[in-house]
Amino acid sequence: MKASDKFKYKLQTATVVEKLIAINVLLFVLMYLFRTIAFLFQFPSNFFMEWFVFPKEPGEFIFKPWSIITYAFLHSGIWHILSNMLILYFSGIYFLNYFSPKRLLNYFFLGVIIGALVYMLSYNLFPAFAATGRSYLLGASAGVMAVLVGIATYIPNMRVRLMLIGSIKFWYIAAFLVLLDVIQIPMGNAGGHLAHLGGALLGYFYTTQLQKGNDIGAWFEKIMDGVAALFSSSSERKPKMKTVYRKEKNNPTSKARTSTSARMNKDEKQKRIDNILDKISKSGYDSLSKEEKDFLFKAGKED
Repeated sequence: MKASDKFKYKLQTATVVEKLIAINVLLFVLMYLFRTIAFLFQFPSNFFMEWFVFPKEPGEFIFKPWSIITYAFLHSGIWHILSNMLILYFSGIYFLNYFSPKRLLNYFFLGVIIGALVYMLSYNLFPAFAATGRSYLLGASAGVMAVLVGIATYIPNMRVRLMLIGSIKFWYIAAFLVLLDVIQIPMGNAGGHLAHLGGALLGYFYTTQLQKGNDIGAWFEKIMDGVAALFSSSSERKPKMKTVYRKEKNNPTSKARTSTSARMNKDEKQKRIDNILDKISKSGYDSLSKEEKDFLFKAGKED
């Protein structure tokens, strides 16, 4: 297999989490290339980035409304992007075992938006920031926290194994990171930590509403579907074809047999899913066999 074919195959089979990470890493590298070009031609070092970071001033935001999304794909350094991508990968693996890829994008982007709004509101409301000069927000942390807290709220008692620590409940990890953001607000990067808390709040609220039967991100998913449809070329759209139906004699026995078989298959599938989830709650996700993990993943995508 050629290298290009391997790349295409990897791209086609990559999860939404892997694609998000790849986009973040690619843009991180590109931004540093732009900085190099700016240095060589003696341009302002951040002349390009300023158009995509999120400002604290509403007046400035009006002239670059796209920044409420684009800021999440910019990072200030290696440690910044590394920590965000590690947490996104860790939480995303568990998230996709219970929710669809589209729902993960809902959590991520709504967390990014709410995080930015909390940042702007805080800088224009709290006296502690009254004397602050120009300030900008960048980084995927708000979206990452939304995904992490969202899945931790859904499976709070699931145990995961961490190096040097051992087995620990999922919600302990999320609670620790939230608490870390709270206590670090006076120590520096207050706006960033407040944005993280905004994303975490969105993740918690989204999951609690889902458990009540309310999908607060359905409207955003429709917007994403609409945008995706705009970018799909007409050549990729399937042509309308005439559907031909073949009439068959009514056979009540055959219909009843088919209906019963489908119901049995669905019941057996659900029973197996329940058994796997019980095993996860008792022994953790790592206790599953590869076949059980694959089955749970495929079942989640089908639903």
